[in-house]
Amino acid sequence: MLINAGSYAQNKKVAVVTFYMNKQIDLSEFSAAKDVDIVSKLSDDPKFNLAPLLSNFHTHFFNNYASNFPFQLLPEGEVANNDAYKAFIPTGGENSKGAYDDKHYFLPVEGYKVILPFVSHSNERKLIKIFNQCDGVMKVYVYFSLVKYGVAGMGVVKIEAHSDISLYNKDGDQIFSIKEAAKSRNMNTLTGGIPKMTADKILPMCQSAMDELISTVQKDLPKLVKNGATL
Repeated sequence: MLINAGSYAQNKKVAVVTFYMNKQIDLSEFSAAKDVDIVSKLSDDPKFNLAPLLSNFHTHFFNNYASNFPFQLLPEGEVANNDAYKAFIPTGGENSKGAYDDKHYFLPVEGYKVILPFVSHSNERKLIKIFNQCDGVMKVYVYFSLVKYGVAGMGVVKIEAHSDISLYNKDGDQIFSIKEAAKSRNMNTLTGGIPKMTADKILPMCQSAMDELISTVQKDLPKLVKNGATL
């Protein structure tokens, strides 16, 4: 969990400008060269349907989490139906065949664009100009990683779900970044150094990890927001 320092304000308005899930499971704990092919095949599998998991987190965010912020969120329809937002091409997404438009990598909530977490914050500075009636913009995204327990290629693996909720002010500077993570309750065996990366094995663990993450954010967010910085 992390919150960066910033200035405090109340009764402000913020536009959520991206809300998506990364479909590519992070296998950074595994070193096999074929790992990239494994996660690509998994994300291409229609049985590996993460949409309900993202939808559930999205519902909790707006119905439960949002009330903890000391500012109002702009109605989603005012974001999705904004002509300038619909025409906006994020930095790094100029190539229509690039990662932003690759449905194999990212799963956005309908109406949202994928805004990747670039350090320069150039996208955020452009977006706050589009939503100049707001005092800031917010980005929300979720991703998964595979974690292992054991040695010498033996042991078990779990899925860890991660969320990032970041706020930027009118200058495009980051005010806070709330990062949470939670591991799945269920697990799979690890033999030969690589787990079985199939939808029937991985999806239930993703579901379990998301259930845990939703509970973790629900529990921690009020304290983090209260003790942290805002606009």
